[in-house]
Parts: sequence; structure tokens; C-alpha cells
Amino acid sequence: MTQSLVTNPLFRDNSYLKTTPAKVIGLTEEGGIILDQTVFYATSGGQPGDSGVLRRADGSEIQIAVAVNGATKNDFIHVPLEGQTLPQIGDEVTAEIDWERRFKLMQMHTACHLLSVVCPFPITGAAVNVDDSRVDFDLPDAEFSKETVTEKLMELVNAALPVTAQWISDEELAANPDIVKSKNVRPPVGQGRICLVVIGENGSVDSQPCGGTHVANTSEIGEIHIGKIEKKGKENRRYRIRFGKAPA
Repeated sequence: MTQSLVTNPLFRDNSYLKTTPAKVIGLTEEGGIILDQTVFYATSGGQPGDSGVLRRADGSEIQIAVAVNGATKNDFIHVPLEGQTLPQIGDEVTAEIDWERRFKLMQMHTACHLLSVVCPFPITGAAVNVDDSRVDFDLPDAEFSKETVTEKLMELVNAALPVTAQWISDEELAANPDIVKSKNVRPPVGQGRICLVVIGENGSVDSQPCGGTHVANTSEIGEIHIGKIEKKGKENRRYRIRFGKAPA
């Protein structure tokens, strides 16, 4: 691949899109597939990339193991499972994500945002997964217990708060540095705009830069709890979020 090929990331404007027609516009040397548009989220910001299929017109399928970024956050590469027959440049396909997996990731990612509201401390790390997600805080003592944090999380879930995305400029971000909660990672700038995830009317609960996928309302998260709090250094505490009620 000798030049940058532009993919329209449809999920940025609608996280609920499950499928889209697309055209193959490039193949990487490693066998990655580049489309003119996609619903596949690429691994980034602690959220895993989507898996799914590319379906040809004859009904045959190319199984996609994961979507990843290329040289920049605007390069989207669909990595097929080993042994798949690659398409040809110009082929028309239907791109379809594993929706059940994606929706769990959307629930979990939104729950991580809520956790950062309940625990208002600098974030030192995070990872979103379908069964067990985590947020690490710069926090000397686990002063917020599993029970207390779970209760406050469920209050926010049950409040049925709207979750929306807004776009701000690089200049607006620079003028409001406190909206970045991560202690070690800054949102990418230089593209002219940055996605801001807003929870509550007019950001009454939270606003922070994030390019991941989220549910549209906190009620869609469902029952969650803090399964574990781990000490990860002198001033670092890891809170693990899991689905379902807390064990008795």
C-alpha cells in the first residue's frame, strides 16, 4: 500500500449501525482489507476493535478477526482470520459487525465513563472488555468501597441519562484542558475536531473526549457492579466493572 486510502468511519456518527455496503479500495501487504466506508470500530482508547464478516454478492463470507488502525487513527484495516480468501480491489461487499459483542462493549465503555464520575480522580489506565472492564485511578487509598461505588453507578444507570456525542475544535480542547481525565494519555489533535462524549442534559453529569462507541442512554447499560478493587502501585487503584448483580 503506497498511499493513504480514506475510509469513512460510519460508527463515529451512529454507534448502532450494524451493517453497511462497502467497496474494497485497498489491501495491505499483511492481508488487511481497506474499505471505502465501515461500521467496524478499530482497536483504540482501551476498546477492542470489532469482529464480524465481509459478505460478497454471492453470499460467501470473509471472517474478520479484528479491525485496527493503520499509520493514523483515520486508517481502518479489517484483519481477516487466517486462511480466508481475500477479496479483489473494487469488490463490493457488505460489512457486518458481531453486534452482540459490540453492544456489550458499548455498555461497558459507557459504564467506564460513569465510573470516572463516581470516582473523580485522574485516570492512569483503562481497558474495555465484554465481561470485565477496568479503570485505574491515581488514588492512594481505596476510599470508595465496592459497595458504595456499585450503588452510585446504579443510581446513574437507573437515572436513564442521555449519552450523546459532540464535536469540538482543537482550540476548544486547548481552552478547556480539565475535561481530559486521563493522566497519561492526551486525545489526538491535528485533525481539526475531537469527539466529546456528553452524559446528561448539556453535559450535566460528564463531558470528556473519547472516540469509542457508547450506548445512547445509561439505562441501556443494565445491572453492573464493581467486582474487585486492586492495588496497582503506591498511588494506583484498579476498579473492575462486571455485568449483573454483585455476588451476595
